[in-house]
Amino acid sequence: MRIIVHGGAGSGTGIGRPTPARQAALDDAANDGAAAATPLDAVETALRRLEVDERFNAGHGGAIQSDGAVRVDAGCMTGDRTAGAVAAAPGVEHAVSAARVVAAETPHVCVAGREAAELAADFGIETGVDLTTDRTRERFDDADPPDGSPRTHLDWLRERFGRDEKHDHDTVGAVAVASEDRQSSGSRPAAGDGKQFAAATSTAGRWFALAGRVGDVPQVGAGFFATSAGGASATGAGEDIARVTLSRRAVGHLEAGASAERAATLAIDEFEDLTDSTAGVIVCGPDGVGAARNSASMQVAVAIS
Repeated sequence: MRIIVHGGAGSGTGIGRPTPARQAALDDAANDGAAAATPLDAVETALRRLEVDERFNAGHGGAIQSDGAVRVDAGCMTGDRTAGAVAAAPGVEHAVSAARVVAAETPHVCVAGREAAELAADFGIETGVDLTTDRTRERFDDADPPDGSPRTHLDWLRERFGRDEKHDHDTVGAVAVASEDRQSSGSRPAAGDGKQFAAATSTAGRWFALAGRVGDVPQVGAGFFATSAGGASATGAGEDIARVTLSRRAVGHLEAGASAERAATLAIDEFEDLTDSTAGVIVCGPDGVGAARNSASMQVAVAIS
């Protein structure tokens, strides 16, 4: 198995700043994923480890929305275009596993809200988890959170949403491919059955978003994407990532024959041309893995078994 994992695109300062401890967590997640049986197992295993680590913005310790709730999003996809996602799910620490349930057990691509949590619970995923920490509760309380209707919340968040690069982003993602000795055909991954690639992304969104906001992460082609040519996982300013379908762009470059590193670079160059925002993307293709960003930082880890 070959896997690449990211810990989110950020400003390089604040909670999400690059540190040896965060890198060690990413390295451990990648190593755990590389030992898994299939690419989908690999990306799920890696992200489950990061979802319980409050140094990343996914699951435990994730961003709090305007009504004081943590709602998580995740998506996963294999190279045969099997996809599943959950959006705005409360109390689900392992959103990536809930997304896999949607892909494997339902005829749908995305399930949202409390119903997504109830579906996850029916398939043995723990729900009703308090995803806040002392640090995140204190930060939210210090921001003088609003009461009232969504319009009141909008007045409050206009001065806050997307304004604090020190704490935003830090979404986690992974992309994996079966090593040649694990491929039944023995062929290159791009010529295989499509299931040899898998991509997944998980997040608690961005700080001070409107209650119920859903970003790029659970949207196919935006936060994650995979085909028989490879896969990608994106991180950064979610609204703009969704508008330009960043992960789909990266995989499109793989399909056109670019290397994984070149595909990542081209996708970020296009993103930068089209937006004023920051983002990062990791890519796994037949030739290897690649990563690119226009943000100040994005820690990644790679493992091969």
